[in-house]
Amino acid sequence: MHDHHHHSASERIGWAFALNFGFTIVEFVGGYLTNSTAIMADAVHDLGDCLAIGSAWVLNKISDKEASHHYSYGYRRFSLLGALINGVVLVLGAMWILSEAVPRLAHPEMPNATGMLGLAILGVAVNGYAAYRLSHGKTLNERMLNWHLLEDVLGWVAILVLSLVLMVVELPILDPLLSIGFTVFILFNVVKTLIETLRLFLQATPDRELRSQIQGDLQAIDHVSDIHHLHLWSLDGEHHVLTAHLILNQHYAQPELVSLKADIAAAMAKYQLSHTTIELEFPDEFCRDTPQHSH
Repeated sequence: MHDHHHHSASERIGWAFALNFGFTIVEFVGGYLTNSTAIMADAVHDLGDCLAIGSAWVLNKISDKEASHHYSYGYRRFSLLGALINGVVLVLGAMWILSEAVPRLAHPEMPNATGMLGLAILGVAVNGYAAYRLSHGKTLNERMLNWHLLEDVLGWVAILVLSLVLMVVELPILDPLLSIGFTVFILFNVVKTLIETLRLFLQATPDRELRSQIQGDLQAIDHVSDIHHLHLWSLDGEHHVLTAHLILNQHYAQPELVSLKADIAAAMAKYQLSHTTIELEFPDEFCRDTPQHSH
C-alpha cells in the first residue's frame, strides 16, 4: 500500500483549517437563518478552533525562526501571544452567546428544527472527516487539534438530537439551554488556558517540582555550598530558561573550575533546557545582583 508520508503536518493542518473556516461561516449563517442559539454557540466554538488551528499554523512557522539581535531568545513566545489572542476572542464570543441565550430562557423562540437537522448532519460529516484525516498525524499539534475536532463532532451530535426532539415536541427552551451548556464548557476550558498563558507571560516558574529537582541536582554537585538567584521560566510552556548563582565552598584554580563546569553541564543535560546561564561565586565574594540599598 502506498504510504502518504510526504503529506506534511503543515499541509494536513492547513487543510483542516480551510475546511473548518468554511464550515464556521456556514454555521453562523445557518444559526441566524434557523434562529438557533445552540448552533450560534457551536459556531463560536468552531471559530475558536479555527483561530487555534490558524495561529498554530502561522506561529509555528514564526517560532522556528532563528534568534536575532531583537529577539535574542528566538521567537517561541509568539505562540503564547497566539494563545492569548485566541482566549480573548473566545471569551468575547462566549459573552455574546450568553447575552443572546439567557434572555431566551424567559421568552423561548422556536427554532427551525428541520434546518437544524440538515446543518447537524453536515456538521457531523465535515468535522468527522477532518478528525479522521488528522488522526493520522503524529505531531503534538495535530493530536491537540484532533481533540478539538472530536469535541466539535460531539457538539453536532447534541444539536442533531436536539433537532429531532424539537421535531417531535415543541420545547423551544431546550435550544437556549443547550447553547448555555456549550458556552459554559467553552468558558471553563478557555479560562483555564488563559490563566496558564498569563502565568507564562508573567514569567512564573512553569513547574515548581522541576525547579526543586534542578535546585537539588545543582546543590548535590561537589564544591557547591549554596545556591541563590535561581530563576526558571518558560519561553512557551515547553522550552525553559534557567539562570542561577552557585556559591563554591572554597577558591579553586582554573582546572578544577573547568571540571566543575563539566559536572554542572552533565547534571543539567537531562532537563533539555533551551538556555542556561550559571554564575560561579567564590566564598566572601560580593554578588553584584544583590539589591543595593544606597539609593
